Amino acid sequence: MVTSIRSRTTGTALTSAEKAFALLTCEPAPLVFDARPVPGLPNTTMPLDRLRTLLMYEQYDSDTTDVLWRQLARHAREWGPAWVVGAIGVALPALTHLAAKISSGQPRLADDVDSEVLAGFLAALRTTDLDKPRLWLRMCWTAWRAGAAVVKDQEGEELPLDLPSGSRTPRMPYGHPDLLLGRAAAAGLITGEAAELISATRFGDALIEQLAAEQGTTASALRMRRRRAERVVAAAVTRGDLSGPFRFPAGVDEAA
Repeated sequence: MVTSIRSRTTGTALTSAEKAFALLTCEPAPLVFDARPVPGLPNTTMPLDRLRTLLMYEQYDSDTTDVLWRQLARHAREWGPAWVVGAIGVALPALTHLAAKISSGQPRLADDVDSEVLAGFLAALRTTDLDKPRLWLRMCWTAWRAGAAVVKDQEGEELPLDLPSGSRTPRMPYGHPDLLLGRAAAAGLITGEAAELISATRFGDALIEQLAAEQGTTASALRMRRRRAERVVAAAVTRGDLSGPFRFPAGVDEAA
């Protein structure tokens, strides 16, 4: 969990969370985390601000990070609001970095992006399955998705939830992502595997890193494969190729 806290305009959701965290970790009675059950961390208890600093400047493997965030998430769920603020405070360097990246070049959206990133992470903190691997990455991905939704209408490079129709308005039901992907795959524009990759990572809960590990490839290779397929689908939608009554290409059984 490596990042630094970037400067933000005052009064956003993330800067307010930082102020609350500072009050929670100040002397004489800062909120203390028991790091002893977490392999790889110092065998001691420590204030949460010290834990955050440690995570910012040290590299830990996914097993250590999973155990750490499992413990923080359980505290947030079971031990009351102070631990919710504490867990968010530990995550703030990463959340601030995500929000800054999403709103880069669009400063007027920064406040809304900050709010949605924080809301997304809070939802993940409360509801994410703690027993699955890559807990920290999955919670960050939820926060990213929430923040990215603020600017999705201005993103054209990758396949958004509501695809632009260009100069033509496709006939319904054109807007459901899985339907579009299914049509694109059936028409031979993209492979079925590419359609599954987009659906699982864009509209489901699958992580690129997890799929890459399962398939014996790299996350960057999967992202490149997904991006190429998304561009093909976006271009087809803009042309109107995936709207209206659909005819399967020769040799494809419609009932299959």
